[in-house]
Amino acid sequence: MSNQSPFWNPALETLPYENVRKLQLEKFKRIFSWAYKHSRFHKILYENVGIKPDDIRSFDDITRIPTVEKAMMRDIQGKDPFPYGDALCVPLEEVTAYRQTSGTTGQPVYQPDTWQDWEWWAECWAQLLWAQGYRPKDRVFIPFGYNVFVAFWAGHYGAEKIGCEVVPGGVLDTRGRILKIQELQATAMMGTPTYMLGMADTAVNEMKIDPADLTIDKITCAGEPGASIPSTKQRITEAWGAKVYDHAGATEIGAWSFECQEQPGGMHVNDAFFLVEIKDLETAAIITEPGIKGKMIITALDRQAQPCIRFDSKDIIEWDSEQCSCGRTSRLIKGGVLGRTDDITKVKGVLFAPSSVEDVVRGIHDLGNDYELQLENINDRDVLTLQVEVLKDSEDRIDEIKSKLSDQLRLKTNLQYNIEFCQYGHLPRYQVKAKRFKDLRRTKT
Repeated sequence: MSNQSPFWNPALETLPYENVRKLQLEKFKRIFSWAYKHSRFHKILYENVGIKPDDIRSFDDITRIPTVEKAMMRDIQGKDPFPYGDALCVPLEEVTAYRQTSGTTGQPVYQPDTWQDWEWWAECWAQLLWAQGYRPKDRVFIPFGYNVFVAFWAGHYGAEKIGCEVVPGGVLDTRGRILKIQELQATAMMGTPTYMLGMADTAVNEMKIDPADLTIDKITCAGEPGASIPSTKQRITEAWGAKVYDHAGATEIGAWSFECQEQPGGMHVNDAFFLVEIKDLETAAIITEPGIKGKMIITALDRQAQPCIRFDSKDIIEWDSEQCSCGRTSRLIKGGVLGRTDDITKVKGVLFAPSSVEDVVRGIHDLGNDYELQLENINDRDVLTLQVEVLKDSEDRIDEIKSKLSDQLRLKTNLQYNIEFCQYGHLPRYQVKAKRFKDLRRTKT
């Protein structure tokens, strides 16, 4: 068998960027016209601002189109055509797959896909996995509880599309998954950063197995920013003795971004399949230059059953000034997804990103992988409480560790914390997406 994937198109991925932009504009016109014609939700949205398909002639015209938020999708679901509502663009009998969001930020959003949509999902994943070195010789273990949450479903099919052998580990518990990896000598794996660390922890502390002695040589992460956070990536790398790659995607969007084997310090945008815009958090202007953070507005250019057009993802990203040495001409986002506007908040007048705390905690080797962060308002004062676990071999150095942790937190976030040390194994363990930051100020009336 040839070592080149029949699904990877080097001519497309190395296309001059000006040609990519022409392709994006033509695809955008097509999906916009499709939604305008077939989705009552989208047509009303666009008619309310006086925009029709013939008005879209340039990228500047695209910026006039209203954005869509997850809350808007929640409002229309549960209605006819049940359960998707007015955004559905195909007859119900053409829907072949149901998925939904994880629900970690509210009521899940339902996602219908046609067979063509699902093939598109798998193609996006096949491209990102090929870029990360997956080949037909790989045996890919997927430790994911297969259910209605989309998670690694498309990763499974993308790996099959490349020609990899896929081992679904859904019904196994963590110990069973580790034993199956050992038994079958799996070479690759997919999961959230949290669960990759959790599996390693179980292997070492409960099974006396060193994950680095197993045969996993590459891991693809998704679902959390962790694999783009240097200290978290380093922990996973050291634990498994494997190359760790990040990927960004979402149920409503698709697999839009990935690290390649060169790992240039950022992630490629899959430009042939998605149009990514970055909106300034203060001015709402579209950012085209590198070095300025903003929130991502994204369009899936080929998804038809429930179109994703100028979707406000809430993800914080910025353009990279460099081009990757891998030869792909797609733009890079520097440092991956940096956080979400849902989580970024002001604390004592300081703009605070919870991911910065993860980088600090995971950068101190005396601390465990798990932590919990809570923000309260007590007597009109913002109070941050950080719970961390100390490794058993380091329990006699609590004062030294606390001093180091406090100093690093103050340096990285310009804030002070109440630090509480917990016995190892006390804090919650997560298998899919972790929700470690809780802003309790938002829950009080």
